[in-house]
Amino acid sequence: MLIKLFYPLFRLPRTQKRLVQLLADVVLIIFSFATAMLLRLDSLAFMAQPEVWLVLPVMIPVSLLIFIRVGFYRAVIRYMNQKAVKAVLAGVAGSAISLAVINVLLNLPVPRSVPFIYAMLAMLTIGGVRFFLRAIYLRGQLRHKTRVLIYGAGSAGRQLVVSLRQGQEYEPCAFVDDAQGLHRAFIEGLKVYPPQAIPSLIENYGIQKVLMAIPSSSRARRREILESLEPLSVPVQSIPGMKDVIQGLAKINEVRDVAVEDLLGRDPVPPDATLMGANIRDKVVMVTGAGGSIGSELCRQILRQGPRQLVLLEVSEYNLYHVEQDLLALLAREGLSVPLKTLLGSVQHQARLEAVMAHFGVQTVYHAAAYKHVPMVEHNVVEGLLNNVMGTHACAEAAINSGVEAFVLVSTDKAVRPTNVMGASKRLAELVCQALGAEQHATLFSMVRFGNVLGSSGSVVPLFRRQIEAGGPITVTHPDITRYFMTIPEAAQLVIQAGAMARGGDVFVLDMGEPVKIAELAGQMVRLSGLEPAFPDPDEMLEGQDVFRQGDIDIVFTGLRPGEKLYEELLIGEDPGETCHTRIMTANEVSMPWGEMRQLLERLLEACYRFDYPALRELLLEAPTGYQPNDGIEDLLWQAQQASLQEQEQEQERGDPEQAGSVVDIRSRKQSMM
Repeated sequence: MLIKLFYPLFRLPRTQKRLVQLLADVVLIIFSFATAMLLRLDSLAFMAQPEVWLVLPVMIPVSLLIFIRVGFYRAVIRYMNQKAVKAVLAGVAGSAISLAVINVLLNLPVPRSVPFIYAMLAMLTIGGVRFFLRAIYLRGQLRHKTRVLIYGAGSAGRQLVVSLRQGQEYEPCAFVDDAQGLHRAFIEGLKVYPPQAIPSLIENYGIQKVLMAIPSSSRARRREILESLEPLSVPVQSIPGMKDVIQGLAKINEVRDVAVEDLLGRDPVPPDATLMGANIRDKVVMVTGAGGSIGSELCRQILRQGPRQLVLLEVSEYNLYHVEQDLLALLAREGLSVPLKTLLGSVQHQARLEAVMAHFGVQTVYHAAAYKHVPMVEHNVVEGLLNNVMGTHACAEAAINSGVEAFVLVSTDKAVRPTNVMGASKRLAELVCQALGAEQHATLFSMVRFGNVLGSSGSVVPLFRRQIEAGGPITVTHPDITRYFMTIPEAAQLVIQAGAMARGGDVFVLDMGEPVKIAELAGQMVRLSGLEPAFPDPDEMLEGQDVFRQGDIDIVFTGLRPGEKLYEELLIGEDPGETCHTRIMTANEVSMPWGEMRQLLERLLEACYRFDYPALRELLLEAPTGYQPNDGIEDLLWQAQQASLQEQEQEQERGDPEQAGSVVDIRSRKQSMM
């Protein structure tokens, strides 16, 4: 009701608001002076004495001038803070002093104690009215604000509270902090509580969201906090790190969804500066697949190591343009000066690769170009093999012919006992590099194998976020499917460091931590969004029915996709070797002599050109890849061909018996393709 009464005042133009304040202050000065006289004399007789009131015509203009001077009317009432309180104190003190001085100079019948009483009354009236209006305004805004709990009463938390109070979205209600010394204390007017009090705070304050303001804490600690908040089913968000705020990449009040890195809770190991710069500093470096998730992050990490020049090769014009713009912005932001050469091209074109490497004098190659989406490669077998296997071969041969010093292949955990063409193609790419590494020693070859990276184009995390925002359902292939996860920056740093350890033909394996159950990850993301996941009832699932337990977002299991495994592995052998880095191991893998490898590649290329899918599968099974397909041939072209032949056969069988010879021909063609 009060907000409706005073709302017209808040809507007035700035000039009119100042005029209203001036008139109000005149009235409050007169009221405070009269009340001070009444309290001092305990009588109204002074009101009939004209000489008592002679002080006002002089004191009021002087007081208003003092108020103007100390910035009374520059402060916006709704945003008044401690600085405004100091201005009120200074203004009232100046007004009281002017009253005392005028009283002495004019020898008026005003008791000497009145200026002191007036000062206290004026502070209550002049300052109180302003803070009263501010409280009314903020109370009115509370109806439209989200009530939040701040986890972290440190510097970031204090800055967040101040910032949120200036905005229109959130109303901070209390602090929660692990430090026992802060419990029961008041910071920025908010009481600090222990974490155990969060459930009662949510109930008592009507908390609608928890904001984590602990940017400097470890991921392991943030994971513990998130696990404790998860059962509460209240939305949890965080603020950006202070590094991003200082660099101007984010604002302190820029509330974000909780990073999945916090859910996984693994802290990265600081990179070894010597290893990071060994193959990069003052050298010409080339990254293939530079527009991809890993390729673009490799470029960022490489630029920070001071290469003489960075060459980017990318087959997609769109991706190449975007990574170039991103890197140019990084160079400007961090004050770096490294020439960039952005080139369009396929890794399958060896002549183009040799020309680029020779002309620019490339010394180190990070080969990240590959088709990595398992179902996509399963449906496009020939292109997957040409790009991942023959492209690696062409790139490796070009590197040798151009005198490249180091060649690092970015591989995958799916190359271990693969059940899909993508994994088998990456294992073949490893075999190519192993064979060439053993055949010559001018170019050092190494392979780095790791699992999924968070935030990549194929990551489930962005997909889950979009599905949650759309209200569900969240699609998971299988209740028991697990994957290893690593952040893109950590993966890129470890790839660079592993490449620096190479002695020739090495297969490096990154420590990915513990595997993550995808269904549980989906459930965590839903709960931290303030909702409850609804999983299918196990008993009903056995009956083939879609019956879900009670919840807000359904978790739907769609079944494994073609070539997909329930569990990924990182090693083929069981005897990993240690390196000087705690998160980089070496794998003792089977290899092939270059002569045999070359013959296999020739047969593979010939089968690709013939679109001979059965022959391609036989070659993958013949090679020492450990390929164990769990499906038939899923290539879309192959299936279309089979369907066409089947249709022709049926048409012939329904036609003239004289066409029986044609049926035999069709069947023989089908048999030859099997």
